Amino acid sequence: MENKKKNLDSLTELQYKVTQEGFTEEPFSNQYDKHFEEGIYVDIVDGTPLFKSEDKYDSGCGWPAFSRPINNEDIVKLNDYSHNMIRVEVKSKNANSHLGHVFNDGPKEKGGLRYCINSASLKFIPKNDLEKEGYGKYKILFDKK
Repeated sequence: MENKKKNLDSLTELQYKVTQEGFTEEPFSNQYDKHFEEGIYVDIVDGTPLFKSEDKYDSGCGWPAFSRPINNEDIVKLNDYSHNMIRVEVKSKNANSHLGHVFNDGPKEKGGLRYCINSASLKFIPKNDLEKEGYGKYKILFDKK
């Protein structure tokens, strides 16, 4: 819990509003919408690995889109009826960070889901820095079979 508090103190105003207050950042002008470097995306609050670059695609929605999380158990899905819409909110399980929403209009060949995620809720760890940043066990995600 202390670690989470420390990370909350280091968030920018936008990161705090997105992760803690359910705010949505502007489309098409956020950090990771057009970012396609190899690596993983972790929760900006507690560092839990959430998504990998291999599952990221350009959906044209203006926010980073992923076909699936690294581990379904690290994601919580909640019904969201705000803004006169019916959606499914996506939060991180451990830090309870608001991440974005999941929709059923993703690529069929990748399972049909589109995790539409706010860049402000994520931190990117490049593949070449996984070991250095303490995520060495995730290098296996990039081993070609």
